[in-house]
Amino acid sequence: MNIQRMQTNDRLSGAVNFGELVFLSGQVPTNRSLDVAGQTVEVLAKIDTLLTEAGSDRSQLLSAQIWLKDIEHDFAAMNQEWIKWLPQGCAPARATVEARLASGDVLVEIMVIAARNS
Repeated sequence: MNIQRMQTNDRLSGAVNFGELVFLSGQVPTNRSLDVAGQTVEVLAKIDTLLTEAGSDRSQLLSAQIWLKDIEHDFAAMNQEWIKWLPQGCAPARATVEARLASGDVLVEIMVIAARNS
């Protein structure tokens, strides 16, 4: 099978197509001065862009992993933005955990796997 890598650098690829699957790397916000809701909206927009480039979209999500800096305080606000973004009836398998993220001002990181559009 053919592997197609997109937005690749020395450390990672933003997305990788393999067969009918799209694997996205963990996406973090660029504007880290935002609260968790704002950071979540920005990350979800990045995911939309990568999925489109890879031949998929948010309705094709299979799995999502979400990391929050402070799950106790940020889960509800993040989840509210997630629910608004996700198409009705298209909820993926998902895990959300608290984690020490790569930078202290990153409040959320999201990684997804999706099916490619047929």
